[in-house]
Amino acid sequence: MELSKEDIERVNFVWGIYDSTNEGVDAFYLGDLLRALEMNPTLATIEKLGGTKKKGEKKLMVDEFYPIFAQVIKDKDQGVYEDFIECLKLYDKAEDGHMIGGELTHILLSLGEKLSDAELDEVVKDCMDPEDEDGMIPYVPFLAKVCGKPVPADDNPFNK
Repeated sequence: MELSKEDIERVNFVWGIYDSTNEGVDAFYLGDLLRALEMNPTLATIEKLGGTKKKGEKKLMVDEFYPIFAQVIKDKDQGVYEDFIECLKLYDKAEDGHMIGGELTHILLSLGEKLSDAELDEVVKDCMDPEDEDGMIPYVPFLAKVCGKPVPADDNPFNK
C-alpha cells in the first residue's frame, strides 16, 4: 500500500517530535508513534511489526517506519471509537448512555488487552466521571477522553 502525501507529512511531523536528533527512534516507542498518528494497534501487532518491550534494543529510522505505518492502516485488527461505543452499549440496560462504573472497571481489568491495577487507577482518575448515587457513569465521555475525541454535548449514543 502506498502512503498518500498527507500520510507522509503526518508521519514526518510526528517522527520529528520523537526523533529530534535524527538518530532514529527506539523501537520501544513504536506503539506511541502509531497512537500519535491516531492508530490503535494491539500490543501483539506492535510486537509483530518490530516494537520492543525494552528500551535500547533497536532503533528505527523514518524510512523503516513508513511500511509499518502503511501496514497498520491496512490492518483491521484495531478498534476505533465507534466500535468501543457499540461494545459498551451492551452494558447500557436503560439505553440512556450510562452503565455501572464497576462493570466498566471490570471490563478494563479482564477483557482484551487487560490493564494493570495501576493503569486502571490512572485511567479512572483522568477519564471517568464520578459515579452517580446508583453507581452509574456516562460511558461516551469516558471513551471520548480515552480516545482523544471531543466530548459530545449529548452523551446518549442511542440518540444518534
